[in-house]
Amino acid sequence: MLLRNLAITAAITLAGATIAQAEMAEITIARQPSLGHLPLMIMEDRGLLQARAAELGIEGLKVNFATLAGGAAMNDALLSNSVQFAAGGVPPLLILRERTDGTSAEVKGVSSMNSMPLLLNSNKEEIQSITDFSSADKIALPAVKVSIQAILLQMAAEKEFGEGERDRLDAFTITMSHPDGMAALMAGHEVTGHFTASPIQDLELQNEGVHTVLNSYDVLGGPATFNVIWASSRFKDENPLIYRAFVESLEDAIGVINSDTDAAVDTYVRLSGDASTPELVRQIITDPQVTYTTTPNNIGKYLDFMTHIGTLKLEGATWQDVFFENVHDKDGS
Repeated sequence: MLLRNLAITAAITLAGATIAQAEMAEITIARQPSLGHLPLMIMEDRGLLQARAAELGIEGLKVNFATLAGGAAMNDALLSNSVQFAAGGVPPLLILRERTDGTSAEVKGVSSMNSMPLLLNSNKEEIQSITDFSSADKIALPAVKVSIQAILLQMAAEKEFGEGERDRLDAFTITMSHPDGMAALMAGHEVTGHFTASPIQDLELQNEGVHTVLNSYDVLGGPATFNVIWASSRFKDENPLIYRAFVESLEDAIGVINSDTDAAVDTYVRLSGDASTPELVRQIITDPQVTYTTTPNNIGKYLDFMTHIGTLKLEGATWQDVFFENVHDKDGS
């Protein structure tokens, strides 16, 4: 009996080692330059994914972190297999999920990372609401038509101007990265509005004459997910241990943010390279409107609106349809 049990144990161990050896030896995770991506920065700084992967039997996993400017670049990189995990706003995920639905390249959400408000700031005193923008103005945002800010601006336009008026402000929008948008707003020439994210939006508000015109929470009726992570079903199926290690280490990283603010602040200031001071980062992280969580929140609002305007074609999708099963038991919406 002893020999039989030893044989079974050896077989199980060998099977586990074989599975681990079959998985990728090197992966790349793409993020964007904003405070919403802090969980990934903590994962990088502490080597959380490599450590968890090793515990699961994958020794020496090489993890690269790349910074990309927007959701379109994320989707291109994921489809080309240049990156295995992409991170960004909700709309790029929804668009790629529908585009790949039922195909061998199917993509779904892995997790949320946060719920954070996005602000549309202006340097022009007479612009106090979105109704005050005119053809003389330009609104910078990460990607015209497809970024989370662009979709939110369309939601706000239809809410303010009426049914069918979602495109009212689109002609005023231009594509700029978060840092370039801030530079343009501060220059005070063509760009008079900037729809961005923390910490850029908070840095802008430290300048005299810059004020907030629109808060995304007002558009969505409450807190909502800002950043999500997505991956391909093929990668998930072929690399189950790496996928599991990623999900678990992401939870660990968010746990650090929620339990050790000083450590989270230190990580962001060291890795970001932007002008944020420790005091500003701490202020943002501890703001009651900001929550770091893996639970998807208000995804349904984006699904409904993007289906309503025809950007998405598959009606009746729920937030669970968008994400892999590892988050299905969460209290999402």
